Amino acid sequence: MSIDDCIAGPNGEMDWMVGLSDDKLIKYENDLMESIDTILLGRKMTDVFISYWSDVIKKPDDRWYAFAKKMIETPKVVFTKTLNKSKWINTEIATGDLTNEIIKLKSRNARDMVVYGGASSDSSLIKLGLIDEFFFHQSCCNWKRHDYI
Repeated sequence: MSIDDCIAGPNGEMDWMVGLSDDKLIKYENDLMESIDTILLGRKMTDVFISYWSDVIKKPDDRWYAFAKKMIETPKVVFTKTLNKSKWINTEIATGDLTNEIIKLKSRNARDMVVYGGASSDSSLIKLGLIDEFFFHQSCCNWKRHDYI
């Protein structure tokens, strides 16, 4: 998510993420996941998230393979008002009040949780003061030229 609350280009492009493949970032992400035992996702983001990482774990030579395994193997909680049952592997559904759901999760987790979004669920968590720590990645992109700065 950008500083101005955007996660995609003017036409919904997500290709800015392609430029995020240097070895330092991969090590950073893998190290970060060592302390995580739960991934939090919004419903709109979940299909793309699980589909993408499921595809990467089919490619053992992919530089993101180890991270992808963690993404699929780590238990996930999807916040939704429209689903009653999870259709994704290693995922449970949370349909209650967001604050109460987070409090329940924090009380049962021995380790950290990470939020991989999407934008509306991230914004809700921020507005409710439910984020304990932020991690920022710098990815500068010129949308008109599709160049990385």
